[in-house]
Amino acid sequence: MNIPVRTAFAAAALVATLLIQTFAPLTVGAANDKATYYGGTIPEFKDAKHPVDGRLQTSDETVLKFLYQKEQVVSIPYANFIDIEYGQKSGRRVGAAVASTILLGPIGLLFLMSKKQKHYVTIGFKDAADKEQVAVFQVDKDAVRTLLPILEARSGKKIFYQDKSAEKKATGGKKETEKPAEKAPE
Repeated sequence: MNIPVRTAFAAAALVATLLIQTFAPLTVGAANDKATYYGGTIPEFKDAKHPVDGRLQTSDETVLKFLYQKEQVVSIPYANFIDIEYGQKSGRRVGAAVASTILLGPIGLLFLMSKKQKHYVTIGFKDAADKEQVAVFQVDKDAVRTLLPILEARSGKKIFYQDKSAEKKATGGKKETEKPAEKAPE
């Protein structure tokens, strides 16, 4: 049985494509793990004059890792979490409005109607010396719905939401206290 080389190559390419599409989603963690250490009392960042860009890694079941600058790591054990807070800060896109007004005239002022939101997760924890510390991370909006449940489940601490809009964003509008309606006995 001789199979033409073209047919064999096409079949192999098809199988490879199907395998990648099937298994690639299983290897992806959070939607976007980009984060910025915005402030707090972590000793590694005591001399930082600006926010530190990095990635929050939740793949380890015992510690939350913040990877920054050439894979340096700050680890916070979930067991040492004291509390977790989530909040948002809204602001107008003034810079975009000014630039677009210069380019487009008065129509550019419509950019003032759009808002941008920044998302912050604040973690209170105890360090190795049993001293209370705090870390404030700015996280990507797409990471919020995956990051918060992971932090809550692994630490055993409930998330404190700064306001109702933050809770709605994080939970998709579903209150955690709501339970599905039970059927009445027939």
